[in-house]
Amino acid sequence: MRSLLFVPADAEKKLAKAMESGADAVIVDLEDSISADRKDAAREAAAEFVAAVSEWPSRPRILVRVNGLETGLTDQDLDVVIRARPDGVMLPKAEGGQAIIHLDAKLAVREAVAGLSDGHVAVYAIATETAHALFVAGSYRGASRRLAGLTWGAEDLAVELGAEANRDADGRFLDAFRLARTLCLAAAASARVQAIDTVAVDFRDEARLRRECEEARRDGFTGKMAIHPGQVPVINAVFTPAPEAVAKAEAIVAAFAAQPGAGVVGLDGVMYDRPHLVRAQALLARVKELEGAA
Repeated sequence: MRSLLFVPADAEKKLAKAMESGADAVIVDLEDSISADRKDAAREAAAEFVAAVSEWPSRPRILVRVNGLETGLTDQDLDVVIRARPDGVMLPKAEGGQAIIHLDAKLAVREAVAGLSDGHVAVYAIATETAHALFVAGSYRGASRRLAGLTWGAEDLAVELGAEANRDADGRFLDAFRLARTLCLAAAASARVQAIDTVAVDFRDEARLRRECEEARRDGFTGKMAIHPGQVPVINAVFTPAPEAVAKAEAIVAAFAAQPGAGVVGLDGVMYDRPHLVRAQALLARVKELEGAA
């Protein structure tokens, strides 16, 4: 998935607009965008929406961001929304693999009750929203076969750290938050799941959004979360492999296929070794995945 768009669960018109935004995933939010007195109504609205769109023949993936495990609200969220058959849930304020194991057990019970196959609901975790989460970022590997992606957040982390800001005057993340970003990226690579970049909160600044997307793609992220439909086209464009990149990857793979025993091959005056082959294969696999989702 390239673009994952957050929408409050109780915002019917915004949900309808999100389904037409071109986002690869719509995240129906039960957490930060829902006030305490609206949680019950939002759960029911989320379930109604997910159930209504789950059978659409062509649609984005539908995820539900539940409330974090420490809130005591997760069970209530899952009781209502899992019966509607979402494709996945997003766990905020996740603290390492133990949190995923805990959530996995909760999901397995509710899948059985709802008549869903074991593992139907994937898990995406926000891995950097607490200080403790940074110290356990390396523990996601092997926690659950449900785990499909890791992302990161800077707003809650700033509150926990007592930081006055998380970005400088140019909109670039400050050191503590760059560390969180790096730990998320490494954790996703270790767990062999998708690395998803955090939101750009100034949704009117397209140039800054594009810069963030390009830097994230350069560093290894393969998608980015969004808070406004207008961000989706930029995110999709940047995280869709360019034709020239695809052609280069195909050429590298073909060159190694022509010399099966070679550790290094030459192509247009440049030497490529096995890590370049692995990178090229990963890019082509991503292209195939995107084509299959279209």
